[in-house]
Amino acid sequence: MSATIIDGRVAASALRERVRERVEELVAQTGTPPGLATVMVGTDPASDVYVSGKQRASREVGIAGFDHRLAEDAPAEEVADLLERLNGDERVSGILLQLPVPDHLDGAALTEIIDPAKDVDGLTPLSAGLLALGRDGLRPCTPRGVMHLLEGEGVELEGAQAVVVGRSNLFGKPMAQLLLGANATVTTCHSRTRDLAAVCARADVLIAAVGVPRLVRADWVKPGAVVIDVGINRLPEGLVGDVDFEAVREVAAAITPVPGGVGPMTIACLLENTVIAARAQRTGTTPHPAGRL
Repeated sequence: MSATIIDGRVAASALRERVRERVEELVAQTGTPPGLATVMVGTDPASDVYVSGKQRASREVGIAGFDHRLAEDAPAEEVADLLERLNGDERVSGILLQLPVPDHLDGAALTEIIDPAKDVDGLTPLSAGLLALGRDGLRPCTPRGVMHLLEGEGVELEGAQAVVVGRSNLFGKPMAQLLLGANATVTTCHSRTRDLAAVCARADVLIAAVGVPRLVRADWVKPGAVVIDVGINRLPEGLVGDVDFEAVREVAAAITPVPGGVGPMTIACLLENTVIAARAQRTGTTPHPAGRL
């Protein structure tokens, strides 16, 4: 029997509707909407598409957008000054520095400037530390989106064997932390993992995020496992994930497609984080990531 296809578009649409309702409530209570500021340095076409999509999605749910574009050769001081101004702007609930930045800039150092209370990407050192300690704070959007999808499918994580293929700061590490927080037993794999196929085949929940097209084959997957494909790879025939979708769907119990799986959830969770941040700022509390809108 073929796997259940986990439709990220449907889940993202439902989450955006909840965000829209909470935005209306905040406006009714305070008179002003949450605000999302995006900062993009340079003219990278892919980044332009991502930033434009984030701003468009914000407008659709009633979040005020502040879109800042800086020249390709903008010095670090100019970017830092803008981030500091946004930290102090009460209209701005969340700040997102679009990565990667041009080679002459240090994206990690610039990200550190963002006020953790407005860190809707969940990437500042303080946000990462709070996640590692299991304390409240804003969480990275894509791992948070994966948790939404698993929850929506009713996947029991407590006691489950979860394998994350990929250890990036952007996704792999925070994904493992979120799974640990849900009481899964987590294995993080990487380029030096021995017998990767065998490790993956033990997983009840297998999450792939390494950027290698169709890396995960059917014989890597435990029958009945839930498979989450976070990879996005552009091939001549179109977008494909890190999982051999057609083969693995015959083995897994549930699987996300590419496109249409995890991707739509990333922007939806960015909007969710913006509302969570706005609510915390206006009540003087700490953002509570476990809360669902």
